[in-house]
Amino acid sequence: MSKRILEGVRVIDLTQFFVGPHATLLLAGMGAEVIRVDNPVTGDTLSDSPIYAGPEGVSFERKTPDDLGVPFLKRSRGKKAVTLNLKNPEGVRLLLELLDQSDVLVENFSVGVTKRLGIDFPTLQARNPRLVYCSITGYGQTGPDAHLKCFDAAAQAASGLMSLTGPPDGPPTKAGSALADSVSSVFGLAGILGALFHQARTGEGQHVDISMVDSVFSLIYDDPLEGYPALGLNYRQGNRAPRVSPFNSYRTKDRWLIIATATDAQWRTLCDVMGCEGLTEDPEFATSSARLGNNDAVDAVVSEWAALQDGESALAKLREAEIVCSPINDINDVKNWPHIQARGMIEELVHPVLGPLPGLNAAGFPIKFSGVETGYDGPPVMTGASNQEIFGGLLGLDDESLGRLAEDGVI
Repeated sequence: MSKRILEGVRVIDLTQFFVGPHATLLLAGMGAEVIRVDNPVTGDTLSDSPIYAGPEGVSFERKTPDDLGVPFLKRSRGKKAVTLNLKNPEGVRLLLELLDQSDVLVENFSVGVTKRLGIDFPTLQARNPRLVYCSITGYGQTGPDAHLKCFDAAAQAASGLMSLTGPPDGPPTKAGSALADSVSSVFGLAGILGALFHQARTGEGQHVDISMVDSVFSLIYDDPLEGYPALGLNYRQGNRAPRVSPFNSYRTKDRWLIIATATDAQWRTLCDVMGCEGLTEDPEFATSSARLGNNDAVDAVVSEWAALQDGESALAKLREAEIVCSPINDINDVKNWPHIQARGMIEELVHPVLGPLPGLNAAGFPIKFSGVETGYDGPPVMTGASNQEIFGGLLGLDDESLGRLAEDGVI
């Protein structure tokens, strides 16, 4: 393997909670040197965040001094960690010196905070024109609502995603995971990579402005949502798809399956599998348009067939016929799935003191390259663990200076 994709790229990580730390985690997985900056008084935002894991397992409260937040253990892999008090002018000065030797800064402060601290993009661009500066916020850097605070559920609500999620006769529902956070972190990664490409060609940095609401909205608006009422469609379709039928979850004797067809040819094949060949000529079922208009009847046919099947037997029949289908897996199913294991997507969850934690795992790096390695270089490190390496080695501060800075609460 040659050197890693982002080897030699230094990233200063001023992010908190989920969306920002996950974006910088992905950068670390590509080989960037990610330096997490924590407050020397309050520490990071994740190690003391439930759910905790430690020598006695998982818990909502810390049971032992070694218990650490699972979000910290997962999102801080492969990163270095320093402490800086950015409300102290000396702390800002040290950050600026770090940024003089860095390629990327990622932050997810509320809009206006970086300007108050004197580390906004115009200020830093004037000092280091090559710097790629990525801001990830709920509503973006511009617009009348840019100042609003945001969490994942608020972004799902504001973007319209919650209006589409859940059964037609149920309430608006958020996605089961923090989808707005995780999706926006990937948009952040894409923006940073694009800006680094631009930097390599021109020597010029960019301000990458990622809005969680923008990110989610750009994904859900592939469908003509404003046309749903005219089509008689409820905004919330449950597990159905509004453009093809059948496309739903169906219960077999022992488990739930997703079964989906996208073309009339696939429908005819599914009818062969179900022993319902006569439906292929029935005008209420024969075409995609007809099936959409009779979605309840289509679902009833597939549900009746599925209910008589063993799950594995149904999967085998459907896959042999090349019908799109899948078991609905829970986390234990996924972890035990040989395919996901072969893809390197199940890794040990490693505690910085205790080592691997039995029974707990983390996701591997999801982007694969043909000629370079990816992945996280080591478990998370605790707050300030890299102070000597970064401030002493990179910035050249001696032990006396480091001691003074610690005494003054700067680091």
